[in-house]
Parts: sequence; structure tokens; C-alpha cells
Amino acid sequence: MGGIASIGVPGLIIILVIILILFGPRKLPEVGSAVGKTLSEFKKSAKDIMDDDDDKPRKEELREERKEA
Repeated sequence: MGGIASIGVPGLIIILVIILILFGPRKLPEVGSAVGKTLSEFKKSAKDIMDDDDDKPRKEELREERKEA
């Protein structure tokens, strides 16, 4: 299962046409902006979670070093 990557250009064009029909040309910039902000927040949250996971082993090492000292 390829997920979104397997949609391809024709699939994206169909999706854009459907969105255009549903929301109309006047609402399209607002919809695009909302989608962009949502994706941006999602990326930021995902990055924060990944950074937290990367920091855990280092924090545990520092705790062990303090206990030994």
C-alpha cells in the first residue's frame, strides 16, 4: 500500500476539481490556507515528538553519570 504517494498527478487533479466544485473559487484560498496551517502544525508536532524521543537516551545517560559521581 503506497498511501498518498500512489495517488499520482491524475488523482491530485481530480481531488482539486472536487474541492473546487464543493467550495467554489472564492473559498479556495481560505481552504488552501487552512490546509497549509494544519500541515504546518502537524509537522511541528511530529518534529517535537521525534526530538523528545531522541533526547531520552541522552537524558538517561546524564542521570546515570550524576549518580556515579
